[in-house]
Amino acid sequence: MGLPLVKQMSTLPLVLDAIRSSRLVTPGARVLALMSGGADSVCLTHALRELTGPEGLVALHVNHGLRVAAADDERFCEELCARLGIQLEIERVEVPGGNVEAGAREARYGAAERVRARRDLDLVATGHTASDQVETVIYRLVSSPGRRALLGIPASNGRLIRPLIGLTRHQTRAYCEQAGLEWREDETNLDRGFTRNRIRHDVLPALRDVHPAADANVLSTLAALRDESEFLDAAVDEALERTATRGQAPALDAAALSELAPALRRLVLRRLAEDVAGAPLPLNARRVEEIERLAARGGSGAVDIGGGVRAVAEYGVIRFLRSPCVQTPEQVRLEVPGRCRFGDWQLACELLAERPEAGQLGSNDEPMLDAGKLARELTVRSWNDGDRMRPLGLGGSKSLQDIFSDRKVPRSLRGLLPVVVSDGEIVWIAGVALSDRFKVTDDTSRTVRLRASAVG
Repeated sequence: MGLPLVKQMSTLPLVLDAIRSSRLVTPGARVLALMSGGADSVCLTHALRELTGPEGLVALHVNHGLRVAAADDERFCEELCARLGIQLEIERVEVPGGNVEAGAREARYGAAERVRARRDLDLVATGHTASDQVETVIYRLVSSPGRRALLGIPASNGRLIRPLIGLTRHQTRAYCEQAGLEWREDETNLDRGFTRNRIRHDVLPALRDVHPAADANVLSTLAALRDESEFLDAAVDEALERTATRGQAPALDAAALSELAPALRRLVLRRLAEDVAGAPLPLNARRVEEIERLAARGGSGAVDIGGGVRAVAEYGVIRFLRSPCVQTPEQVRLEVPGRCRFGDWQLACELLAERPEAGQLGSNDEPMLDAGKLARELTVRSWNDGDRMRPLGLGGSKSLQDIFSDRKVPRSLRGLLPVVVSDGEIVWIAGVALSDRFKVTDDTSRTVRLRASAVG
C-alpha cells in the first residue's frame, strides 16, 4: 500500500498547519521523533516527515521491557518506519525500581539525548498533546501547591520540543485514521492504578459533566497564567536589583526587602533559594514569615527551608546557603571495566568492542577515553578546594571552581557531582568537563566509555 496523499486529506492540513505555526521546527532542522507506537507518536512522526522530508527525520523507539507487548510495539515501529522511508533507532533500556513511571521517563529522555548527540540532530520531538496538558494541570492542581505547578508542560525546553501540544488526542487519532495509519494501544492506559489514568477516565469525565468546556477552560487558564508568569518573573528581576547585596552567596538587604509587597517578597526569596538548591522549592508564606522575623530580630540565625537549603540572617542581611546536613558522598572505587554507586549516582566504565576514530569523544555526559592512559582502578570522589584539571580543548589547566562557574553549575550541586580520578589526576567531572589528556587519539588501541546516571 502506498503512502497517503496529504493534500487529499481534510484533517491532515490542520495538524500540519498547527506544527508550522508553533515555529518549533525551524527550516532545515534535523529532528529525532520519539515513537512509542501509540496514535500520538505515529501522528507526530508522519506529520514531521511531511514537513522535513525523510532526510530530515529520524525516529527513536525506546523499549523499556515493562510490558508483555513490548516486542510487538518494537516490531510495529520497525514496519511503519520502513513504510514511511525513515530511519529508526531502537534503544532498549532498564528501568530502576521505585517510581516506574518516573524511571521510564528518565530512561527514555536519556536514550533520546544519547541518540540525538550521536546522530548530530538538532531537536528531539515528543507527541505530547493538549489532552496530556489538561491531565497534567489537573494532577498538579491537587498534588503540588503553588502557581508554578499550574503552568503545565512547556512547548519547548532547550532541544526538546512538543509540536502537538496545541492539538487534542482526538485530533491526532483523526489524523492517523484519515492518513490510513494504524497505531498500537497501550493496555496500561486503562490501569487505574496509575494516577494519570484515574484523572483521564474518572476525574475529567466528571468535570465535563459539570461543564462541557472543562478542557478548554483549563487550557485558557493555563495560557493566562503563563502570560502573567512572564510579568512576575520580570518584576522579580527588578526587585532583586533593588534588594540584593554584594557577597559570596545570594544575599538580600532585609530592610529593602521589607518595602516590597508580601507576594513579591515571597517570589524574590524563593528565586534566590532555588538558585542555591538548583531545583524548584516550595517556599510558602509561613516560611517567608519565619525568615522575615529572623531578620527583624537582629543578630544572626538560620531557618531550614528544605531541599538542602537554609536561610541565614546576619545583621540585616539575608543569605541562602546549602544546609550543613547535606553530606557529600564517600569516596568509592571504580574498576576498569566496572560499576559503582556514588551518592545518588550510578557510574559505569565500559570497554568498547570497537575502537572509535581519533577525535570521537562522546560527550560530557558519556565520554569515550583512551583505556591505555587510565589506571586499572579509578577513584570517584567529590571535588576539593584546589582541584585542577586540563579541560578538553582549553590548552591549559583550570581550577574546578572556575570550571563550575564558567559552566554555571549551581553551588548546591558541585559537591554532589562525581569526580573521576586516575592515579591522582582528574579524568572527568560527570556532565561538566573531560580531561584533554585521556581523549581518544590515533594511537589509542583500547577505548572505554564512562556513564553516570542519577538514581536517587
